[in-house]
Amino acid sequence: MLDLACGAGRHARWLAAQGAQVTAVDRDTAALATLAASGLPGITPLAADLEPLEGTPWPLAGRQFDAVVITNYLWRPRLDEAVALLAPGGVLLHETFAQGHARFGRPSRPDFLLRPGELLALAQRHDLTVVAYEDGVLPDPPRRVQRIAALRKPAEFPPLPASLEFTDHKDLST
Repeated sequence: MLDLACGAGRHARWLAAQGAQVTAVDRDTAALATLAASGLPGITPLAADLEPLEGTPWPLAGRQFDAVVITNYLWRPRLDEAVALLAPGGVLLHETFAQGHARFGRPSRPDFLLRPGELLALAQRHDLTVVAYEDGVLPDPPRRVQRIAALRKPAEFPPLPASLEFTDHKDLST
């Protein structure tokens, strides 16, 4: 599993406590050091700048994860690459601030707020099956968010080789 822009690792810690193997990525090396010092098995901290200069290689290129968790983080230039990290059958869990959040505080810049339906469009672009989606105001603390749970289709099984096909069929209904 991948906790992208994990910060102090709240989600990585919970996932690891459930028995998951989690790669926790953030650019904050101090937060990652604290996470590593927690001693929780199953967490692999990875320091990486997710907002590098244009043309910089994606630090997770070629990897796949059963789940990609992104919370309170939005960097549009890398969003499609983050979704591409989903393994067949994998789940995307993404929640972050949406337009209309400025009345509650930061972030307030449009660059850091999801546009209406943006996570749904992301799922559609990647042919993900949406399991749950919300766009609205949440209490405690008050905030305007979008959140989505979406699944990548599982890999299809290749056809059986002719040598493994059944040639003798018995009718078990009699």
